Amino acid sequence: MLINNETKLLADYRNDVVLVNNWATWCPPCKAEMPTLSAYYNEHNAEGFTIIAIEAGDMKEAVLQFAQSYNLKFQVWLDPNGAALKAFGNGSLPNSYVIDRSGPVRYAWTGEINKVMLEKYVTPLLMEN
Repeated sequence: MLINNETKLLADYRNDVVLVNNWATWCPPCKAEMPTLSAYYNEHNAEGFTIIAIEAGDMKEAVLQFAQSYNLKFQVWLDPNGAALKAFGNGSLPNSYVIDRSGPVRYAWTGEINKVMLEKYVTPLLMEN
């Protein structure tokens, strides 16, 4: 569920390179990586890159305040019951998955993402047709 109570599916982004990021408002490495994710998204969104940040269980108001304070422009989804963590089988935060335009997960990371990782692994996927 999105912060604004809409429901979306990952399949809705099939033609994009998608980074799914499981995170929480209370998680220090999650907070540390948000400016990097935000800057990379702002730079590459027009190339068919999107981020779906799935917040792991905090209240809607806290998530909304966090998203606003970091000026996040990408999708922020609420996961009040931890379904995404269960689906990905990884309860460590943050954890991220890069899905290419045709649908397979190409990369999986646990821990804070940095710009070097994004440029090395995600940018080449954006250049593939």
